[in-house]
Amino acid sequence: MTGKFKQFGLIGLGVALGAALTLNFSAVAEREQEPLPIEDLRAFAEIFGKIKSDYVEPVEDKKLITEAINGMLSGLDPHSAYLDQEAFKEMQVGTQGEFGGLGIEVGMEDGFVKVVSPIEDTPAFKAGLKSGDLIIKLDDTPVKGMTLNDAVKRMRGKPGTDITLTIIRKGENKPVIATLTRAIIKIKSVKYKLAEPGYGYVRVTQFQEHTGENLVAALKELETANKGALKGLILDLRNDPGGLLNTAVGVAGAFLKPGELVVYTDGRTEDAKMKLTNSRENYLRHGDTDYLKSLPAWIKDVPMVVLVNGGSASASEIVAGALQDHKRALIVGTQSFGKGSVQTILPLANGTAIKLTTARYFTPNGRSIQAKGITPDIVAEEATITEGSTAARMDVREADLQHHLTNGNEETPSKKDKPAPVEKAPTAPGTDKDGEDKQELDPTEIVSKKDFQFNQALILLKGLYLLRDR
Repeated sequence: MTGKFKQFGLIGLGVALGAALTLNFSAVAEREQEPLPIEDLRAFAEIFGKIKSDYVEPVEDKKLITEAINGMLSGLDPHSAYLDQEAFKEMQVGTQGEFGGLGIEVGMEDGFVKVVSPIEDTPAFKAGLKSGDLIIKLDDTPVKGMTLNDAVKRMRGKPGTDITLTIIRKGENKPVIATLTRAIIKIKSVKYKLAEPGYGYVRVTQFQEHTGENLVAALKELETANKGALKGLILDLRNDPGGLLNTAVGVAGAFLKPGELVVYTDGRTEDAKMKLTNSRENYLRHGDTDYLKSLPAWIKDVPMVVLVNGGSASASEIVAGALQDHKRALIVGTQSFGKGSVQTILPLANGTAIKLTTARYFTPNGRSIQAKGITPDIVAEEATITEGSTAARMDVREADLQHHLTNGNEETPSKKDKPAPVEKAPTAPGTDKDGEDKQELDPTEIVSKKDFQFNQALILLKGLYLLRDR
């Protein structure tokens, strides 16, 4: 199990600027290869030769082969990619929680860079970049024709230097120009506060190496601040793009019983078939102290609400799906992103690597996350923020991406999968007649008092606590 687990360490969504994800990988076992398509390879060789002899300018062999590999992988799905030596090294940096760049989770769409999610407390977040933005120019260079790795390289750079992004944004009549200053990105993956006496709030922004330990520390701090066990807990996974698989197992395991299934994977090879339970070998690295052992007993049955939205992806969806299937928490919010595929990093002999989609994730009850996501138990739409607000988001999900991998159960989100939305809260001061927030949200707040979904979660928790005591 341990060997298989290491090979599937990376589950983060898209490509993060400055390598927002780190990986665990193992050597690829030799497998029986299918016969090569000789005629197609002959056609490839013929085209290669024609380009070498007839193209308007001389082209290096290495460039042609690299571009052919890039095209072969990017044509499979949005998450498979070729990593040159530099990109491969940088992929091994980010889960320490510190890296250089702008702080954007990105993918590729129609030849442009698509923003999946700006990471909290980064230059991208502070500049107001939004999920769904299409980056069409980097400084004066058009993005069209670049590979995703090339675009990411251009967006990286020395901290303190500027880059100007030209963006197409839904609802804007002309491109948006944003100048960002590159920085060393230090991500605090767990934030928390006592929402009010008896009720705790924990936000996980990304699943990094030490997120599990940080979550446990946060829960203990909340217990201290409350002077005893909580009556209810909100776990906020909104706009969390994912991270490491072992961390997802550990976070879910904090609230589940020992041995309960968190997630399983299925693919074509035996290595792609895993069942990850709430067991120390599935969330700890060798030699690490079992941080879940120090959790207070009340954590296992405290009433819980988990918040998700269209920016909750990958590891977030694994945690939400596990807690939902085990009826450990109510899931509240909107349909999650639907990133339910496993990317394995396969190192090559020349110091490069390929990131290849090798399996799909399934919740304990057998639901495929891919291209569908997690359907909330209670739908609570996000408040529509006024034009120009950094909190406004576009409804973009895995199923909207070109060449996305289909759902293994051949399911797609449908009206019958979606529960009825909760009724809108009464109109409050500072909102319009539809309940839309007219004020900017403060990005420095852990959670805003005007956050509709947060307030709905708090109301639900109080109801769950009262029901439990009957």
